[in-house]
Amino acid sequence: MSRDAMLAMLADAAARRVLRTLDLAFARFFAECDPQATPSLLLLAALVSRQLGDGHPCLDLHALETLATEQVWPGAWLETLAIASVPDSPLVAGPDGLPAAAPLVLDGHRLYLRRYWLYECRVAEGISARLSGSMLPAAAMHDELQRLFPPSPDDVHWPRIACALAARSAFSIITGGPGTGKTTTVVRLLGLLQTLQLRQNATPLRIRLAAPTGKAAARLNASIARQMALLDVEERVRAAIPSTVETLHRLLGARPDSRRYAYDRQRPLHIDVLVIDEASMVDLEMMAAVLDALPPHARLILIGDKDQLSSVEAGAVLGDLGRRADEAHYSAATSQWLHTASGDDVSAFVHDDAQPLDQHIAMLRSSHRFDASSGIGQLAGAVNAGNTASVHALLDVPSGDMTWISPDANALASLAVNGHCEQFAFTQPEETPHGFRTYLTLLRQQRPPRGADDAHYRLWAHAVLDAFNRFQVLCAVRRGPFGTERLNRDIAAILLAAGLIDTDRGWYEGRPVMMTRNDYSLGLMNGDVGVTLRMRGADGELRLYVAFPMTRGSSFNAPLDEDAQVRCVLPSRLDDVETVFAMTVHKSQGSEFEHTALVLPDDAPAVLTRELLYTGITRARRWLSLIGTRAVIDHALSQQTRRYSGLAARLLALTPSALQKARK
Repeated sequence: MSRDAMLAMLADAAARRVLRTLDLAFARFFAECDPQATPSLLLLAALVSRQLGDGHPCLDLHALETLATEQVWPGAWLETLAIASVPDSPLVAGPDGLPAAAPLVLDGHRLYLRRYWLYECRVAEGISARLSGSMLPAAAMHDELQRLFPPSPDDVHWPRIACALAARSAFSIITGGPGTGKTTTVVRLLGLLQTLQLRQNATPLRIRLAAPTGKAAARLNASIARQMALLDVEERVRAAIPSTVETLHRLLGARPDSRRYAYDRQRPLHIDVLVIDEASMVDLEMMAAVLDALPPHARLILIGDKDQLSSVEAGAVLGDLGRRADEAHYSAATSQWLHTASGDDVSAFVHDDAQPLDQHIAMLRSSHRFDASSGIGQLAGAVNAGNTASVHALLDVPSGDMTWISPDANALASLAVNGHCEQFAFTQPEETPHGFRTYLTLLRQQRPPRGADDAHYRLWAHAVLDAFNRFQVLCAVRRGPFGTERLNRDIAAILLAAGLIDTDRGWYEGRPVMMTRNDYSLGLMNGDVGVTLRMRGADGELRLYVAFPMTRGSSFNAPLDEDAQVRCVLPSRLDDVETVFAMTVHKSQGSEFEHTALVLPDDAPAVLTRELLYTGITRARRWLSLIGTRAVIDHALSQQTRRYSGLAARLLALTPSALQKARK
């Protein structure tokens, strides 16, 4: 096949949306830069670009047949690649990164865009450098661990183990599902670290808490505050534990319209400990920036649910690192150390194939949010395990906190307005799930009198925002009859018909909106949500503003109190917003809602996976309404997300000599 024929085939693939226009442009760029570029190299360039668009940092050359089936490649593509290895070209570097100007890097059987190869190398280097040595001896923490963690009925006290492992080394991961006590464990860990630090009459550790988004930061703020009130430590220790959570962009000093940050290898953060919550949302590029900005001595503690959806951008860092966490894979030496430090016996989790990274990971396994009878908890576990029979059994028997609704316009309308329909088997009829009627009724009934001052209007706005946060519709997709675009229009029309809003066009009181881009001038970030309210302006006149809760995490998704600050923005200043009665599951990450309505599409798109279903289910704190056909649910259970990456293999292969070479 000639180069021109290959480019024509790629153009046809772009027209049929097998490739993106960007992927085609990248292949044409290769053709222009290297007149000797073979048809197979042009194809590989387009495929590397396509993989990156799908969240994969690399193209795995050992997975071409799988990718050909999943992405419906033309037969000639696989034939072309089967008869040719990656050709020599000045545009393709080897595993040493040379030539330095080459945009692609071939490292073993993985082909990368150079930038993502560098990110992966930097992440592996930064973590590997923190895997050796012990920062605290076992005996030093034993008594404090026993005091901070009361006896547990579980055979193994996993929160205490997680705390011990994180205190021992400069890198650790604490993973677990919803309600397993990750935040509680982190607060006690920080109490342990500061107690031991101050006991030596040393300066308190400089600790920072961060999360990928404002929503996640605000939720962690609220959780930290609750746990700090229960923490049994000296006041000087409590005073040394931070209570403010910030976004990673703010921590690193993000610059508008730039990939560069104020803090990096040349200007590291002044920090001793960094805790990152909701780490499953952190992509490869951001994790590289974090590790670049950490001074060599600083601890990094990652918190999150490894089974949730991966980051929107390329990479699945937490998933890659925690892929063996279910069985722990501890070494005999780690088992003995843990017995000395915490008194726990983890000999049942000792494996002959234990790897260095495994010794820095603990998985919390007992949920305190959902008891054994909880339909939500049982469904989340069955979905996560891919147990189709158990999922069917749970869906067929309505419970007090979960119901399954087949797609039906009347049921959806009742759900959106009232938060429930007859399918719920209420065990407490006086307490039923919330719908949008809750916040819209409060908006009208508690509106301040016309002569009220700003303080009264802000307290009212707090109450409306808090009420709105009790119920959320989540969708797997944006387009189609059960996507966010259609459902936002339909729900507004339903609320209008119910007399709960005055119009469903343009800006109207009660309209919830989400930021779709960062606006640094307003201090609002992508994903921040506000509600449109008629508020008192500086001139005393009432006009429409969008009220955004400005907690310390700059997010809407946390219980609001009198200390929270409401930021009122004129609609005319908000260019990048969309109505958000319904949001995608991806956008909901880092959030929780008292009642979550998860709406699945009527077909089976590629994005509908087990991880997406699990993530949507676990956004529910008290009630879950699942809307979708059995066939679509079964399809989701059969599809597992896989991000092709070399991070785990790179960490395993990075010997001390290689690490020293990489640092130069």
